[in-house]
Amino acid sequence: MLHWVVAGLAASALAGPSQPGRQAEFAAAARDYGVPVSVLLGLSYLESRWDGNAGEPSVGGGYGPMHLVDTDAARAGGHAAPPAPPAPASPASPASPASPAAPVSRQATVREAARLTGLPPDRLRSDPAANIRGGAAVLASYQPHRSADPADWHDAVTRYSGSRAFADEVFAVIREGAARRTDDGFRIRLEPDPDARPAPRADPDARPAPRADPDARQAPRADPAQETECPAALACEWMPAAYRRTGGGGYGNHDRLDRARRVDYIVIHDTEGAYAGLPKLVHDPEYVSWHYTVRSRDGHVAQHVRTGDIAWHAGNWDVNTRSIGIEHEGYLATGGTWYTEAMYRASARLVRYLAARYDIPIDRAHILGHDTVPGTTPEALPGMHEDPGPYWDWAHYFDLMGHPIEGSRRGTSVVIRPDYETHRPRFTGCSKTGCEPHGASTVWLRTEPRADAPLIDDIGKRVGQPSTRSVYDHSARASTGQRFALAGTQDDWTAIWYLGQKAWFRNPPDRPTAVPARGPLVTPIDGRVRVYGRAYPERSAYRGTRAAYQQEVALPYVIRPGQFYSLGLTVAGSYQATGSFVPARHVSVQGDQRFHQIQLGHRIAFVMAKDVRVIRSAARSHAGSR
Repeated sequence: MLHWVVAGLAASALAGPSQPGRQAEFAAAARDYGVPVSVLLGLSYLESRWDGNAGEPSVGGGYGPMHLVDTDAARAGGHAAPPAPPAPASPASPASPASPAAPVSRQATVREAARLTGLPPDRLRSDPAANIRGGAAVLASYQPHRSADPADWHDAVTRYSGSRAFADEVFAVIREGAARRTDDGFRIRLEPDPDARPAPRADPDARPAPRADPDARQAPRADPAQETECPAALACEWMPAAYRRTGGGGYGNHDRLDRARRVDYIVIHDTEGAYAGLPKLVHDPEYVSWHYTVRSRDGHVAQHVRTGDIAWHAGNWDVNTRSIGIEHEGYLATGGTWYTEAMYRASARLVRYLAARYDIPIDRAHILGHDTVPGTTPEALPGMHEDPGPYWDWAHYFDLMGHPIEGSRRGTSVVIRPDYETHRPRFTGCSKTGCEPHGASTVWLRTEPRADAPLIDDIGKRVGQPSTRSVYDHSARASTGQRFALAGTQDDWTAIWYLGQKAWFRNPPDRPTAVPARGPLVTPIDGRVRVYGRAYPERSAYRGTRAAYQQEVALPYVIRPGQFYSLGLTVAGSYQATGSFVPARHVSVQGDQRFHQIQLGHRIAFVMAKDVRVIRSAARSHAGSR
């Protein structure tokens, strides 16, 4: 069974003076409404990670630590909270015969909480303490026989969330325990309770019992109408993407293959839209496609494209042909508010399963954000996407996958690793007044080791324009888990090689934003080295095929002697020439010309292996002073 590592139990997460307020509010609400406090804490953790989110609604119209739902208020406030989507066709659905009856309305739990507590709806939406009481009252109303045993509350949690799979995950949290600092500064701990195991329930719609390791590799399944490619615990839904001919000889919206393909990457996206609009998009043959979507409120997963087929999701054809794309319901400008714990946990479980199946290393060189995918030409660079953005908690995500982002005692590289809860850089672009302070996974990069120095410029992303502090602009940022070659240190500042230049960020010893790391580096052999957005096959590889030769196109960056960049993976150039509705007409071009993937800036890039020297280890640091 997959071992889950709960983030936040490290001592650093609990540093600082004691603030018992929020913990006491959970305890009081649990006592007053007869709910075991571990159940209330576990449910709230999976709904919101105990955050108040400044009274802002989720993409599903839920408010506060208990995610009390009021879609009317969310829409009236200008938020994109949709009506509750139809129940998915999966064993996790509230409509499953083995599930208890659905709650009064998943759209109106704020009103139900107001009726039960006497508190006004606006206070239940905006006041975390009131919200916790309201959530406890609603949960208690779903429990016919009060019990001090947490295991007896599984059905009530299922009714509250609308999903048995969600309830199962709540009890997994209760068994493991959790601890973190909330978005408004309170430290909360849920002590582990290994005995909180609800009695098993017969489910006529359940799948066959999983093997001993549900995340182990499985053989491809031939019939997409029968089963999804997911860990059994996720009970994924099959929501197929359109695959049919369109006008003008076109087709959509993905490429089916009749042969195995190499998968090097899993690309993490956000939808910039609500889950309720998903069926319309995936069923449109003239829209793009992706392999999976994870819903915010409960972590429900839908699969749209077989993992052996090519989805059109990354904006880089080479990456498309070698990747699996996972969308997450949400918006990057408010992602830190409502990238939910349920979503993180379901996605982490899915990635762990896919990585095992396709032998993909679980690191930031292979688990990419859409914001780290490069454009294939200079013209494509300005339009490359920026999701999931700086509010995606990469450290927590990798903890959940059992691969925490760590460094080493010393090394010639650094791994970006700010403390997400306390690291709150200033961003603009979330609204007319900017972005509310919130934990973030990125650091700002400057031209000099001082706070008033200009930000580094990205000549490819913002052509002729300086970098900005916009939440949508990654031009001068490095992200958690990314490894860069160390270029220098001065006082509390660290320099890395970034886009062909030294880039400085604050890294004080008492509050580090990066840690030393080891790993292979590349450096030019002689003269300037060109950089590419894809790995190209050589011309001779096209001989005897029907595919048109793809001319190498360099990006506007160069790396120079004396500069170093972290090496992620090495691949031979390849090209999948599809362009046909009939898979048998596709052509696969495999070259011998090798490329190294490097961490060039915020995005990855490729250099020809013949142009650089690989440094596997170094006896002394190549980094110098300023």
